[in-house]
Amino acid sequence: MSCKAIPHFDLSMEHKLVERAKALKVNAGTEPDADLGPVISKQAKERIHRLIQNGVGSGARLVLDGRNIVVPGYEHGNFIGPTILSDVTANMECYKEEIFGPVLLCMEADSFEEAINIVNRNKYGNGASIFTTSGVAARKFQSEIEAGQVGINVPIPVPLPFFSFTGSKASFAGDLNFYGKAGVNFFTQIKTVTQQWKDLPGGTGVNLAMPTSQKT
Repeated sequence: MSCKAIPHFDLSMEHKLVERAKALKVNAGTEPDADLGPVISKQAKERIHRLIQNGVGSGARLVLDGRNIVVPGYEHGNFIGPTILSDVTANMECYKEEIFGPVLLCMEADSFEEAINIVNRNKYGNGASIFTTSGVAARKFQSEIEAGQVGINVPIPVPLPFFSFTGSKASFAGDLNFYGKAGVNFFTQIKTVTQQWKDLPGGTGVNLAMPTSQKT
């Protein structure tokens, strides 16, 4: 799921989002011109369809519907085209759940602070990005946002081998991240070696007491 919380959202921005999304090419992931491939399974496709319909039934505006897309040569594939829901609210199931599909949810915030609060109130904390020309706003976002992966004027850093996946809250399970330094540490076998070197007087033998337990 991608959720966009925008202070003072207007319809011109919505129209631009729709046009950009329509231009994305949906095809098999093995095709060189593909922007979006299929979702992982038939069950995943059905779940995404259900969440989209739940949003519509709860009052969201479906400004771009990608559910009926057909990809030539892959007519039975698990494809979903770019989909945009607007006027989404925090009580909708499509907002509460991680959709894991090409669905953009648009929410309007009254201020920058409210946009941050919208993100932080969600139980998930995979990642969040801000696009701004203000260094002050970027620093505030970086410090206050409750997400494991943060992008500033770039999309969310995807968990590649040189980054650790750092999702937080309900977007993370366990006590270790993977990839990056955390991944190296996970597969590292730690060895502890303790040594002592000094000249020993002849015939005194070796003192096997730990230094902290020796009597003076």
